[in-house]
Amino acid sequence: MRGKKAAINTACSLIQELVSFICGFILPRLILTAFGSKYNGLFNSISQFLGCAILLRSGIGGVTRAALYKPLEEHDQKSINSIIKATDNFMKKIGLILAGLIVAFAVVYALFLQGEFDWLFTFTLVLIIGASKFAESFFGITYLIVLQADQRLWIQSVLYSVALIFNTLISVILIKIGASVHLVKLGSALVFVAYPLIMGAYVKRRYKIDLNVEPNNEAIAQRWDAFWHQVGYFVMENTDIMVLTCFTNMLEVSVYSVYNLIISALKKVLLSFLSGMEAAFGNMIVRKEANTLKETVSIVENAMFSLSTIVYTCTALLICDFVSIYTQGITDVNYIRYEFAYVIIIAQFFNIIRLPYQLVVQAAGHYKQTKAGAIIEPILNIVLSIIFVLIPRFGLTGVAIGTLAATLFRTAQYSLYMSKNVVKRSLLITPARILVAAVETAAVVVCVKAIHLQPPSNYWDWIINAVITGGICLAVVLAGNTLFFTKDMKNTIKKIRNLKKRSA
Repeated sequence: MRGKKAAINTACSLIQELVSFICGFILPRLILTAFGSKYNGLFNSISQFLGCAILLRSGIGGVTRAALYKPLEEHDQKSINSIIKATDNFMKKIGLILAGLIVAFAVVYALFLQGEFDWLFTFTLVLIIGASKFAESFFGITYLIVLQADQRLWIQSVLYSVALIFNTLISVILIKIGASVHLVKLGSALVFVAYPLIMGAYVKRRYKIDLNVEPNNEAIAQRWDAFWHQVGYFVMENTDIMVLTCFTNMLEVSVYSVYNLIISALKKVLLSFLSGMEAAFGNMIVRKEANTLKETVSIVENAMFSLSTIVYTCTALLICDFVSIYTQGITDVNYIRYEFAYVIIIAQFFNIIRLPYQLVVQAAGHYKQTKAGAIIEPILNIVLSIIFVLIPRFGLTGVAIGTLAATLFRTAQYSLYMSKNVVKRSLLITPARILVAAVETAAVVVCVKAIHLQPPSNYWDWIINAVITGGICLAVVLAGNTLFFTKDMKNTIKKIRNLKKRSA
């Protein structure tokens, strides 16, 4: 059953990311051509700063999921209701605080950018964009956590995909008819306010949620330990644009946002392969299935290393050509930044390969034990990003250097902690996988350079180059994995066959 749920979640999550990928490239391009790079930078800057909203609900998601694994497994409705009640009470308080903070931020941020934009223009724009953040925290998070814990994240994926499509259609229509920036963003806000309301209504009915019970506040007591993990995640996701906003200008923010648009889309696609895995790991831990957990972690780890090597090697070889075509005709800033692209791609590679280790640690509820790393990582990122971005030689690349250094540290911490304290395995496994990935990447680069692909002048040319590069990369990685990680490859094939038999 765990395997079947994981497969459904992965399939729906991939569909969601495909929809997100398509919609995510349509809108920014329209915004760039209709409003210019400064406005594109402004929208991204506001969205990143409003990401602070997740700090208010920090820790509650992981702790609630960990608390729900056992009662969901035992079908203990009373315990489920009491845990949800405690979480719902917490999130309602957070929603009200968030509403006030959005208004305060709108005032301060509008003053900060008064030299580039009118105060009232920025103030009202922040309020409109902030409306969807408020709705998500106030109405949706509690019920999303239930779906995550029960490995039914596919429901959220379907609903969110529909919301993305409606958002894109509404935004495109409004831009094409010449609507103002505020009206375009208001259309988006209305869609994303409706989405959590619909999801909440479904979860209440599906799980027979009754909130007329005593809240089990003890079940979410660890949220303050988990808080620091969420703070670390927030800072890592938002430091780059915040540093660029404070120490450069909106044109540089726009350049960063175009590259980040591609890298974030790829990250979400890779994350979709892990959809529901934390809940599956949690179920194995609750059932004390140590050998199954160890084997599954190895399979997932091998899959994520393989996918990440393929995806990010191809990205490094193709991203600047894509950006050149994507920003064709936009001349207010130089968008071709090879050095920045390579460093941020390496950072994202390490960010992805650590996820299996992170999910196991979270499923085990070991937030307190790994809290120090969650604090050190963002501090390292902020300090190094500011230092390097202020050095003219690095500039935009400086924030990528900070991200890479911090990500390397946290990846090492998660790998070492999981191997020593949860899964109990050799500490040399992760370094060995990294070494093999580096060799595979070098082999791909040599092969691609040897065939001398022509620089693309349009999307069709780029797709041809991408197919050739991807084919080479796939062949090299499969050969490398078959040679060095034969057991993992065999176990993966066995798992797929067993899943097909159960589905038949």
